[in-house]
Amino acid sequence: MKWNFFTPKPTKGRKQLVQEKRNLLLFKVLLVLLSTVAVVYFMPRDAQFNYTYDIDKPWRYGQLIATFKFPIYKNDSVMQREQDSIMRRFQPYYNIDSKVKSDMIKKLQAASNRLKGSGTSFYVRHIVAMLDTVYRYGLLSAEEYGSLKDKGYGSIRLVDNNTAVSVPVKFLFSTRSAYEYIMNQDTVMYPRAVMQQFDVIELLQPNVSLDPAKTKVEEEALKASISGARGIVQSGQKIIDRGEIVTKETYDILRSLERESTKHKSATEHFPYKLLGQTVFVLLVMSILVTYLSLFRKDYLTNGRSAILLYALIVVFSIVASLMMSRNLLNVFMLPCCMVPIIIRVFMDSRTAYMFHCAMTLIISLVLRYPYEFIIMQLAAGMIAIQSLRELSQRSQIIRTAAVIAVSYMVFYTAYELIQENDLMKIDNSMYICFVINGVLLLFTYPLLWVFEKGFRFVSDVTLVELSNINNPLLQRMTEVAPGTFQHSMQVANLASEVAKKIGARAQLVRTGALYHDIGKMERPVFFTENQAGGNPHKHLTATKSAEVIIAHVTNGLMLADKNHLPEIIKRFISTHHGLGKTKYFYITYKNEHPDEEVDDALFTYPGPNPSTKEEAILMMADSVEAASRSLKEYTEESISGLVDKVIDSQVAEGYFNECDITFKEIAIAKSVFKERLKIVYHTRISYPELNAKP
Repeated sequence: MKWNFFTPKPTKGRKQLVQEKRNLLLFKVLLVLLSTVAVVYFMPRDAQFNYTYDIDKPWRYGQLIATFKFPIYKNDSVMQREQDSIMRRFQPYYNIDSKVKSDMIKKLQAASNRLKGSGTSFYVRHIVAMLDTVYRYGLLSAEEYGSLKDKGYGSIRLVDNNTAVSVPVKFLFSTRSAYEYIMNQDTVMYPRAVMQQFDVIELLQPNVSLDPAKTKVEEEALKASISGARGIVQSGQKIIDRGEIVTKETYDILRSLERESTKHKSATEHFPYKLLGQTVFVLLVMSILVTYLSLFRKDYLTNGRSAILLYALIVVFSIVASLMMSRNLLNVFMLPCCMVPIIIRVFMDSRTAYMFHCAMTLIISLVLRYPYEFIIMQLAAGMIAIQSLRELSQRSQIIRTAAVIAVSYMVFYTAYELIQENDLMKIDNSMYICFVINGVLLLFTYPLLWVFEKGFRFVSDVTLVELSNINNPLLQRMTEVAPGTFQHSMQVANLASEVAKKIGARAQLVRTGALYHDIGKMERPVFFTENQAGGNPHKHLTATKSAEVIIAHVTNGLMLADKNHLPEIIKRFISTHHGLGKTKYFYITYKNEHPDEEVDDALFTYPGPNPSTKEEAILMMADSVEAASRSLKEYTEESISGLVDKVIDSQVAEGYFNECDITFKEIAIAKSVFKERLKIVYHTRISYPELNAKP
């Protein structure tokens, strides 16, 4: 599938060009609309209070006037204290089971009949009297008794035959306390050794149990008696004005207003207005971005891959932020937003990276409760991310950039909080953990770059560095098959990359392109002078045949590039390094040999096209200058300067650079670099003046 289907070509008819413009316009509209719909769809639209505030911080909005009457609700801590206070007086309801006492007395009498010895009835009467006392006051299980003590209840309501009597907890018996009470009563008359024969512990079964239904009703009624409000704010009353500090009192009023506002305006009432606002805002931002691309980076639009990647990054990160906020997942500062400008910077340019980072930050801020802090920190971190990663050629650069971004988050956050709080002790230290996690997640940028590179057919500097390794099989083969061409390519690479650095072009791209621009010469290396060692096979060929062989190195190079899966951007250097130029040596030779014959220029013209980027133009100049410099008879400052001017001025005059955005100033810089570098390569010396003869 071809992505650059919008690029108009000079050979196309007017009707086709008009159709392509329409296609491009349709692509822009669809890009903006689809991205807007995707982002807005996931944005939360629940009813929210439109102000953010904190205790002891200034009110950042205009004067706030109550538009309706509402109560001032007590805060949670006050409500909890009042509940705790009233619950200490609360008496839970317990039912008493009178049947338990009679059952236990019968059990005692049955056991005494089995015992032998005098005085048994004496002890039985004593135990019955003790059981009567225990069961009359109430006997609880050990667990229930412990629960009453733990909850701090002073009394309970004991219900017997629909009559509730308040009984202090201290008068109640647990199984253990009841046993000790019975066994320790008048041990002189009733020795423990004798009492133990009656197995008293088996006669102690709880006769008091909690009535959960009555207790719950009473507890809720008691809690309901606590008023949730401590005052009233009247309609039209001033609440706070810009610059005033939010006190605890004002904070409670604002929270009450927020609670009542949410109650008065349901999510259903908010939905159409909030949806409309979100849609208009996001649509404007997306439209501004497409306008920017149309004005300054039109090639990203005509190349659909770039535009789709740019908008996809914004959409994905905006959706993730919306989901994090709507579902309360983690902290939004953990989201590695700086991954977006890093990816765009690696594949495209710095200005576009920052432009789209700013747009993404503004969109995400719509779903946040505290957007100002987020916007400030993201804009600053985005600048640092772009500056710290100008060209990605090593994995360690990603690690270093992630660390720098994490530290910058911490520094900016600390500075911002000091401005707001004026106290280091009030800074939320958990935010630093979020920034560390953010930095760790940024490390995943490296594998994602590989995914985008393969999925969108981009070429990163890492790939270019790998391709420019001379141990690459294709370059290794060139050193063996066409060593002269390899040396020529190395020289061209050095010249071209030096120029690229001076004029702000992609130095690594032009260096890699230079190494591969002449790989087609490997098919028939002896037909190129740099590989010849004595004999010249062109002596036995006609001018047209020689031109055909020379021109074929472009098509052969493209076939080799396809076979070895070289990126499209590298193949462009192979096809454009001669542009639509001619093999002048054989063209002129043929014209001299056939002065009266009409020459078919196509036989001597390279297939092209002409360069369309600065990097391709730089390579064309470097290739021609380096090749021509080998034919100089002497290497002086004057001869090299004249050669460079002649070669490049000829290329400019013939219109080779008309389709790329290189300027005359940049061409002049390129000339200067070529002259200086060639002087160093050939160790030129100044021409010494000759001594005039004496008259």
